[in-house]
Amino acid sequence: MKKTIYIIAIGLLILVAAACSSLDQYPLNGPSSDTYLTDESELRKALYSAYNANATYTPSSGNYGTWISLDAATDIAFERNSSGLPSFVAGKANADTGYAAEIWKMMYATICRCNYLLNNMQRAQENVNQEVYKNIEAQARVLRAYTYHRLIEFYGAVPLVTIIPDLKQAIMPRTPKADIINFIFKELDESVEYLPDQSSDKGEVTKAVALGIKARTALYNEKWEIAAEAAKAIMNMGIYSLDDNFSELFMYAGKNSKEIIWATQYVKAAKKTHATARNFGSRNGKGGSSRVPTQSVVDAYQCIDGKDIDKSALYNPEKPYENRDPRLGYTIALSGSIFMGYRFETHKDSVECWNYRGEKPVRMKNEDVTNPYATFTGYCWRKYADDPADWGNPTESEIHQIMLRYAEILLIYAEAKIEANQIDQSVYNAINEVRQRPGVSMPPLPNGLSQAELRSAVRKERLYELAGEGLRLFDIRRWRIAEYVLNGPLYGRIPKGLLSTAPTIDENGIPDYSNVPNREEMRVVEVRKFNKEDNRDYLWPIPQREITANPKLEQNPGY
Repeated sequence: MKKTIYIIAIGLLILVAAACSSLDQYPLNGPSSDTYLTDESELRKALYSAYNANATYTPSSGNYGTWISLDAATDIAFERNSSGLPSFVAGKANADTGYAAEIWKMMYATICRCNYLLNNMQRAQENVNQEVYKNIEAQARVLRAYTYHRLIEFYGAVPLVTIIPDLKQAIMPRTPKADIINFIFKELDESVEYLPDQSSDKGEVTKAVALGIKARTALYNEKWEIAAEAAKAIMNMGIYSLDDNFSELFMYAGKNSKEIIWATQYVKAAKKTHATARNFGSRNGKGGSSRVPTQSVVDAYQCIDGKDIDKSALYNPEKPYENRDPRLGYTIALSGSIFMGYRFETHKDSVECWNYRGEKPVRMKNEDVTNPYATFTGYCWRKYADDPADWGNPTESEIHQIMLRYAEILLIYAEAKIEANQIDQSVYNAINEVRQRPGVSMPPLPNGLSQAELRSAVRKERLYELAGEGLRLFDIRRWRIAEYVLNGPLYGRIPKGLLSTAPTIDENGIPDYSNVPNREEMRVVEVRKFNKEDNRDYLWPIPQREITANPKLEQNPGY
């Protein structure tokens, strides 16, 4: 599958897209043509259309990746824009919140296009090589399963639709979540044999993609043995491995990395680009620093001795970024580091900084301090925002955004085995492989840890490894810690200083600043509120427009 996978098949979109924007808008009688999908070319156009519908852009807020943006709805990032995400952490989301409605819309658009293909592709069966036919079918089924995986994690039970319904059929209740999970597993299991082990195109569904979706779905829903088995199947393939250069994974240099299993493809020629560097980047780098990391995620990273900062002798509050897990600096632009070609200084007295973009460094006005919309927390995300090739035009990046990578698979395997209490050396090996990749080289976990200690270790490891990649929301939900980490003040760095001592770090890697003498100097960028009554904020609301159109839909509790 070449780059053309992401070039919209205009004819098909005209036929289908207008009717697939949401569940209540399916075509009453199916597509107008009874002859479409009669050969391989038309099948591939339909498949590419389904890929294209897979949600890749942030709803209602500019074109940066939907999934990586979700961290702004968690404890590790702050959103200063009005995209809709802030309403979820302010306890103000409701059935009319646009962000939730747009996610729903995009998800069912993908499902609609998959259903159109799967319900009509038999027209071409006699005209297409059967191996090719089965492969196209398998890709569509996996895409649909992946979309349902996303839907149930956002909304819980949703209508399970596998046909193009007429008006009467479109009035349907929510399908129990357990039934959808079983459907996802069935679709993936029956598709795997028709998929290649790998593809030169990281955007194409492969055997490892299907297994990875199964592993993640199982992990999120406490199907420990299924999660471990699916993850282990990928590990046993011997195809994927951790990249020696962590930072390059999120740059053009990492495009073909053996660590990347699945990634959203961007192609400027197809007018499919993203503006992550613009939205995540520094003000000096002509970025907006609109979604930025928090002080808590910075303080969560361990020291290079493998100890939390409140327990390590290597932690120096006067030089808080020294002797720290290298992934901290690879993931987050820290004050004093070089970011986007400029010295990134966020101390409020640093009204000038160094510009390293020219032949010689020069002093310049420091927009990362003087601009009223400079980073509110004192930090920026470095992932996807620091490739020199995008500095000249940060609004049209072609860096592929990772949806699934091997490090996550290793951590899924480890967590599933820990929770199943099937702890053996393979658990340590999986976590240590992530910790000890070249360029990171954190010390291995000591042997003999209890289940609780290993649970703590793998949860922290997911934070260090995957921060800034949009997976945090689902972690804090399934670990049932969202009600704790999304209540109260959200901190940025002290505007004109540093913390006098390390905060206390808990078993999940969450800092507690109550013991820090100068905590009152910390910048409070936002006060969060999590509604835990009826578990309200553990799910997003079903969009009101869907409930209005489909009276059999029941709203999530509290909305």
